[in-house]
Amino acid sequence: MKKTVIVIGGGMGGLFTGAFLSKEGFKVTILEKNATIGGGLQCFKRNGTSFETGMHILGGFQPGGTLNRICTYLGILDKLQMQFTDVDAMDSIIYGEDGRCYTLPGGKEAFTNYLKEQFPAEADGIQQYMDALYSLCEEIDLFNLRNGKGHLFAHNDLFFMPTDKFIARYVTNGRLRELLAYMSPMYGGVAGHTPVYIHAMINVLYINGSSQFIGGSQQLADCLADIIVSNGGQVISGDAVSHIEVCDRIVNRVITQSEKEYRADWYISDVHPDTLFSLTSDGAFPKSYVNRVRSIPNTYSAFSVYLKFKPETQPYVNHPCYYQANYETVWQLGNYDEANFPQGFMYITPPSHNQGPWAERMIVNCVMPFDPVRKWEHTTVGHRGADYKSWKERLMNKVIDILNTLHPGFRDSIEMVFASSPLTIRDYYGVKDGSLYGHQWDCENMIQSQMPIVTKVRNLLLTGQNVNLHGICGVPLTAIETAETIVGYGTIVEKISKIK
Repeated sequence: MKKTVIVIGGGMGGLFTGAFLSKEGFKVTILEKNATIGGGLQCFKRNGTSFETGMHILGGFQPGGTLNRICTYLGILDKLQMQFTDVDAMDSIIYGEDGRCYTLPGGKEAFTNYLKEQFPAEADGIQQYMDALYSLCEEIDLFNLRNGKGHLFAHNDLFFMPTDKFIARYVTNGRLRELLAYMSPMYGGVAGHTPVYIHAMINVLYINGSSQFIGGSQQLADCLADIIVSNGGQVISGDAVSHIEVCDRIVNRVITQSEKEYRADWYISDVHPDTLFSLTSDGAFPKSYVNRVRSIPNTYSAFSVYLKFKPETQPYVNHPCYYQANYETVWQLGNYDEANFPQGFMYITPPSHNQGPWAERMIVNCVMPFDPVRKWEHTTVGHRGADYKSWKERLMNKVIDILNTLHPGFRDSIEMVFASSPLTIRDYYGVKDGSLYGHQWDCENMIQSQMPIVTKVRNLLLTGQNVNLHGICGVPLTAIETAETIVGYGTIVEKISKIK
């Protein structure tokens, strides 16, 4: 008889964890509340055009990269349709203050040399910064898919330094400091709090090689589901778990909204901890544990604009573009003031099948806290009122106005446009306050901001972006840790490590 596992939530963390365990001989059942599996991998269609919801840019899929090796081990790499960003332009950052555009090439050496050319007086500091960045990543055993000391991090004195202070350690030029932190809004960065290992992992991941899915990120979710099903498991969508029955710190069963019940040897939660607590009865977890977890701040959310272009009106750009109003705002983009919105954003033209020189669509992400939409928090989709619709229209036009300044004629090229808010993310993903990156990491209080995989319920484990790391690399690495909690430490990493 196969050991059985029920995964509550079919997001990327749940699907990767389920895929790892199914390869290890477990019978896995995924229970997803939405009609479509995938969490941040989900895509949706509006008037026949497909849009990604969260996974816009990928790292680690180059030969020898972390995700390349993981997906090779799972047997799905050759099923994924991707294209790499331009080698000489992995990212570009435009500053509205002076119109300056920095176009960053991929690869450590090229990236480093470009920065030295732009800021020659900082050449020594740039080299030291880049070497330190890569050195920090080398210390993280799981990031390098090797067995180490039995926990995620082995670190030196710099490891938990705040990212902004780490950058300032090597660089004196204020504009260069801002430029080196340009990705921080895309990983929930907060000055004085986000530990530099987060910054190092994400930057190194993308500098080493970034790519995009052709035709959308849903394909990864579907491939992971196929692994689970082909090994005797099942993936059930559109039937949310409504109750988790816990007795004496053991899960006995889960019950869904359709009143079906499921039992297993192990249960894994891929939902936000606050959502998990709401599914259990009082007393399932110690009050002190619940209070501690609920006290962890969440990362900010986002306001997103989705555009479809008229044919042959906007060029396709094979890399993400970033906009910042000035050189002092990169760490303040998570704040909100409608008068000055937006101070910055990321925009991207995802590739389609048979992609030519013209873009079909664009996605714009502006980070935003939940507070601006709190007055509508008790409303539901389609019933939020005229004032909410008017607010979204105002913000959407502010974003388009900036894009029209950056790219004259942009507004005239739009065939269709609409927007989503932190409320959309909250309801779509089922996350507290629409948190885009899960819990906030705080180097001032690492014990509080770390979620252990093992819970106070003995056969219930956690996975997903609220545990350790988020994103296309962090979530699969956490999934390995969750799966190895059941199958034995080092079991899966040892197998993946043999893939070069």
